[in-house]
Formats: sequence, C-alpha cells, structure tokens
Amino acid sequence: MTDGTVIIIGGAEDKIRDRVILNRFVALAGGRDATIAVISTASSLGTEAGERYRHIFSDLGVAAVRPLHASTRPQANDESVALTLRDATGVFLTGGNQLKLASTIGGTRLADAMLERFRHGAVMAGTSAGASAMSSHMIAFGASGATPKHRMAQIAAGLGMLPGVIVDQHFQQRNRLGRLLSLIAQNPSLLGLGVDEDTAGVVGPDHVMEVIGRGSITVIDGAASETDAWEIRGHKPLMISGVVLHSLPGGYRFDLRRRHRLATPTLHALPGGMEDLASS
Repeated sequence: MTDGTVIIIGGAEDKIRDRVILNRFVALAGGRDATIAVISTASSLGTEAGERYRHIFSDLGVAAVRPLHASTRPQANDESVALTLRDATGVFLTGGNQLKLASTIGGTRLADAMLERFRHGAVMAGTSAGASAMSSHMIAFGASGATPKHRMAQIAAGLGMLPGVIVDQHFQQRNRLGRLLSLIAQNPSLLGLGVDEDTAGVVGPDHVMEVIGRGSITVIDGAASETDAWEIRGHKPLMISGVVLHSLPGGYRFDLRRRHRLATPTLHALPGGMEDLASS
C-alpha cells in the first residue's frame, strides 16, 4: 500500500484557460477514467461550489464527478456519505473557511474515508482553505502583514494527509509572511509552506514537492532558528533569527523530509504546459 499524492493550491487557480493545476489533478487521478469526489464543506456557497467544480472536471473529460457537501458533523458521520468516496481516485476540497472544514469533518467517517483512499493511492487536492486543511497542523485564522507578531495566528488540527508542514495560501497576494513566520517561531519543527494564488505544490509519496503554476511557493525552515516568542506578550513583534527561506517558482522541486531543494528539471521535462509558463 502506497500513500497517494497531495496537491496544495494557493487559491484562485486558473479554471478557464490552460488550467495547468486542475489538469494535473485530473491526470494524477486517472484522466477520463478518474472518479472524483468534490467536498465543498468549507464553502459558504454550499452545494453551488461543488457543482461548479463538477462542471470544470466534466469539461476536462471526467465522467464520474460526485459533489459532496457535509455541512454538519452528523452528516459527515453518515455511512452513506463516507461510501461516496469508496472508489474515488481523487478527492478535491474547495476553498472557504478551513476551520469550518476541519471542525465539521475532522475525526468523522468522512475524514476516515479520505485517509483510507489516500493510503490506497488516491490523489488529494485542496484549494485555498482546502490546502490549509491538508496538513496535520493548520492555520485556523490570522492577521496579515510582513512583520511576525505574538498571537498573530491561531493553529488547529488539520486532516493529516501532509504531516510535518503548515500551509498558508493566497500568500503573496494577502501579505501573509508575518503570520507564517510567527507560527514557525513557535513551532520550529514544522516546515512553513506559503503558496501563491494560481500556484500549487504537488507532493508525491516520496515527499518531494514540485511547484507548478504561475506564482511561487515560499518555504520557511526554522529548524536552526532562534526566537523570543516564548517571552513576548500581547500582540507585539517577535524576534526570529536564522530562518532558512526558499522562494520556488514553477518547475522547482523541494524534498520536504530532508529540507533541501533538488536539482531543477529541464524545461522539456516539465509536464502540464510548464514550458509555456516558464517562458512567459
């Protein structure tokens, strides 16, 4: 049994033109033979969000797309809901509110079914809030700004498909460097991943992350850092020193376990239209 692939998307992924990220998800899930479950629990749009992605994946050639909107824990614990995932080769979590998503389905039969499919090789993708919820430790909410401050963000338990990291999304567009730095100062064993919009990290069973899309992923490694976070009070700025920071655009790869960047693949080897993206 081999774990599947995780795709963390920074939100606002291209849904109309090249659809590089969504095409990669569909390809990894089996292409036209894929069975995709779309979970829209995080979204305030409810079933409408699931239907939107159903149309998108249908346009990409997938015949079996199942929208699923579990809005309460009893619904997420319903055996019939969990059975919707029984043969899914791909699961897609929409954007919205990641705390709503994790607190609604975390620890339920639906969450167990997701992990079961993942452990049997299914691809798990999440955009925006869905990306944040993929990790074991999740940003529940927080403030924007480049300066790390005490109490800038709150951490909660995620769904656990991607251990050892903490994911933030809409990263550059919403100026979220400070809150990710503040969390790494307080949790230096975790690796911080800040994902820009229309950008994704594709993490295979070997825990190597490939960056695809139009932006970058900022990797924050605080393993050798020092901080005064433990003695700061209120919402004052905190000190963090000795952080290793990587900014990785499309085509670059990073080993999440060994915490180092790998050699860049050649342009002709980049799948999903990355040649065009790299030259644009």
